[in-house]
Amino acid sequence: MRRAVCPGSFDPITNGHLDIIARASKLYDVVHVAVMINQSKQGLFTVDERIELIRRATAEYGNVEVESFHGLLVDFCKQRDIPAIVKGLRAVSDFDYELQMAQMNNGLSGVETLFVPTNPTYSFLSSSLVKEVAAWGGDVSHLVPAFVLEALTERLRKKG
Repeated sequence: MRRAVCPGSFDPITNGHLDIIARASKLYDVVHVAVMINQSKQGLFTVDERIELIRRATAEYGNVEVESFHGLLVDFCKQRDIPAIVKGLRAVSDFDYELQMAQMNNGLSGVETLFVPTNPTYSFLSSSLVKEVAAWGGDVSHLVPAFVLEALTERLRKKG
């Protein structure tokens, strides 16, 4: 069985993330979406909320498993016998950082990283940008699934 992981914080999941996950789901039998827990960052959504949003957004694929993980991504991969990491690249600046991570991960465990160029429609897109634009009342409806927009709008309303 061919397995891969798509890691990230997904706070919140965007259409750019979903594009990469969907493409990976066509290449692999099982795609694990690893919601990485970063104790030093305060997310807008809890990890459990992010997992639920991702599960809902990826339900149609049928071969995506979503869970959280704290620690090294290579340990996540070892524990689940996952030989490949799938990462989307938006720009050359992403490549510089991601190449270093890929080389480190390979050196630590032999896990390979597959870089997937982002659909040009989403080349500028990040969760941080979505949150910032939404917080200022901008329209992000074309950047996230409708139910994520609803959750985002509600969370920002409560926060503000």
